[in-house]
Amino acid sequence: MPRTDEPPMPDAPHLLELSDVSRRYQMGSEVIHALRDVSFVIERGEYVGIVGSSGSGKSTLLNILGLLDTPSAGTYRLRGKDVRGLGDDALSDLRNREIGFVFQTFQLLARTSAVENVELPLVYRGVGGRARRERAREALARVGLTDRMRHRPNELSGGQRQRVAIARALVTEPSILLADEPTGNLDSATGREILELFAELHDGGNTLILVTHEVAIAAQCPRAIRMSDGRVVDDGPGPRVAAESTLTLAAPP
Repeated sequence: MPRTDEPPMPDAPHLLELSDVSRRYQMGSEVIHALRDVSFVIERGEYVGIVGSSGSGKSTLLNILGLLDTPSAGTYRLRGKDVRGLGDDALSDLRNREIGFVFQTFQLLARTSAVENVELPLVYRGVGGRARRERAREALARVGLTDRMRHRPNELSGGQRQRVAIARALVTEPSILLADEPTGNLDSATGREILELFAELHDGGNTLILVTHEVAIAAQCPRAIRMSDGRVVDDGPGPRVAAESTLTLAAPP
């Protein structure tokens, strides 16, 4: 259910829609084309992996989807709202209301307990102390950390720290959970546990976008978008996209 501390945005045909999005950077006398005419739609409740090697454009795409950057050309609509022309304050407000971030490096406050880390986005929203603590506890329960709420990050395993980060992203009930290489700092067994948690969150109705360079992770997403040289080169069921990516990588030059 939507929270009442922020006014709801109007319904839109798609959760997010990119139409011919390009991103160019000026590097001295050279123009770098990081994204070229990228178009796709993501609906509410989807679980999408964005996969590509270094330099493919996925990091630039991540920044645009997360409202940390804006297109040089084309249109990005989030819940029907065109982000072009929005100032920094408006972008920040939209980002804080609509997107929850999960990072590879967790980005937790070292001297703060798990529950206090999860409360932080609600502090910035001005949510009162009692309601803030209750919602943080609920979010930690969703990721299986009811018994670790008072622990600081250095008292938690890597997987537990990532679960705290996921709870922090979930606590504001965002429209999109955007995960950037969320298993990158974890061992393979713990990484599988985090991917299982993402699958559970998806089954519970959350919309997830997972950015990764690992084809095997993209294979576990119901849908995958593969990037290469700033373009979308494939978009379809995760297992198929991953299999064809593997064949492409294995093909002789």
